[in-house]
Amino acid sequence: MFDETQLIRLVTQSQAGDRDSFGRLVEAYESEVFAVVMRRLRNRSEAVEVTQEVFLRAMRKLPQLREPERFVGWLKRIAVRMSINRAVRRPKEALQSPEIFSGLTGGDRDVPLDGILESERADQVRNGLRSLRPLDRETLLAFYFEGQSLKEMSDRFSSPVGTIKRRLHTARARLRDALTELQPAA
Repeated sequence: MFDETQLIRLVTQSQAGDRDSFGRLVEAYESEVFAVVMRRLRNRSEAVEVTQEVFLRAMRKLPQLREPERFVGWLKRIAVRMSINRAVRRPKEALQSPEIFSGLTGGDRDVPLDGILESERADQVRNGLRSLRPLDRETLLAFYFEGQSLKEMSDRFSSPVGTIKRRLHTARARLRDALTELQPAA
């Protein structure tokens, strides 16, 4: 890790096209980015791949970073977004537990109901999130999926912590209503 002065210098040099400086940033923060990605994907090979993609995107987008001292947080946000995108875009089979496919491999023929129900609930939550207004969706994603604290969200959304709490409460209620609407009629 670097102190703030070193970090700003390396980021500024990287923005000017110095690949060695960017390489030093990669070396310093690769394990942190990998941990962020691994926490969301829980698949080592995918996490390695996404970590590489995060640094490629960061290298391309680095000239757009206006505040070099915010590099680490900016990099982690890229990692979180790319991890969520990867998880959402996985084929359906990758989201199922291995037990569901045991019948295909000659194992136990009973398909576990819990796995099927869990998959359906995850789909319903994704659909419910898609139906929300962008601010509600972003608030819930920042808190529950990106793991941001109320303070971090306050900075991100340029709003007081009290407003963030109210938004979370309101967004949860709207998601609950959306999920209720998505339930099949009995």
